[in-house]
Amino acid sequence: MARKPDGPLRKGWTTGACATAATRAAWQALLSGDFPDPVTITLPRGETPSFELIKAETGDGWARASVIKDAGDDPDVTHGAEIIATVRHGKPGNGITFHAGDGVGTITKPGLPLPPGEAAINPKPREMMIAQITELCETFGAKPDVEIEISIPGGAEIATKTWNGRLGIVGGLSVLGTTGVVIPFSCSAWIHSIHRGIDVARATGRIHVAGATGKTSEAAIRAFYDLPEEAIMDMGDFVGGMLKYLRKNPVAFVSIAGGFAKLVKLAQGHLDLHSSRSEVDFDKLAQTVALSGGDAELQDQTRNANTAKQVLELCQAAGVRIEDTIARQACESARATLDGAGAIEIVVTDRSGTIIARHGVGDFEPFRPVQAN
Repeated sequence: MARKPDGPLRKGWTTGACATAATRAAWQALLSGDFPDPVTITLPRGETPSFELIKAETGDGWARASVIKDAGDDPDVTHGAEIIATVRHGKPGNGITFHAGDGVGTITKPGLPLPPGEAAINPKPREMMIAQITELCETFGAKPDVEIEISIPGGAEIATKTWNGRLGIVGGLSVLGTTGVVIPFSCSAWIHSIHRGIDVARATGRIHVAGATGKTSEAAIRAFYDLPEEAIMDMGDFVGGMLKYLRKNPVAFVSIAGGFAKLVKLAQGHLDLHSSRSEVDFDKLAQTVALSGGDAELQDQTRNANTAKQVLELCQAAGVRIEDTIARQACESARATLDGAGAIEIVVTDRSGTIIARHGVGDFEPFRPVQAN
């Protein structure tokens, strides 16, 4: 994850807002013969951003407009992408329909806000586009029978950097955004993907899901239980975002896998594990060393340590199983957040992906690892 820069940050616009602006411009051109440039739209919270058009084309019964997505100072993978809307007159009585063009995905799995077979244009952006179409129809006395096709050139390649494949969205990106505004470093898209991953897992009958802080721990927990892709949540640092959603949308058994340093933070009560938003309390960690059987000298070494990794190495050299205590404390912290909505275990891995500690697996007896630990 990119590090948040110092100073005030510039907000940006979601793919949904950009698609809405392009749709309004194209439909207005089809009805009036003229493209509004810049085109202004009203977002759900009342903002009225204007967008400069990149494309402005018309043909027999269709019009096309595009804008460039500006995500502000957020490290959004779709920043700079061209969002294209092509609109056509639909069959009378068909209403407003949405279609996936080049670079926009199609839904193939249940559990998402739209059914399989639909273009991956989320409900809120659809609402935004419908509002603009309806307003223009009233202005120009037209019937709201419209086909809207959204395209994002290069979207299939960009989508490989997102969760879409795991969620069962094939062929490209999703058109997202509930407010139309991108708040820099809010990580809302990542947390949204975690939630959708849980929805897909539940809809496909998964009763065991696993969240991992990184690729190494993800590979370890996936191999340990032979879990399918849809059971793996790319949790990253957002353990709180995952657990709070699971509290309201439970599954029977949840595994949380991560490296020692990340899980020390969870053990100490942090639910956002990113280095810019939480840090290890070495005084508390020294208390954990004491609980694990470490002597006064080891506790002093812990208080003066530079990293959690260093503490783990000191404890391993002294034969003190601090990783077991951290697994137990992290499990208690996660269990408190989950608040009874399913059983939970913690799996601690080292940097090579070897599992060095587990706690909580006995809470849900049906699950057994594929191989011995």
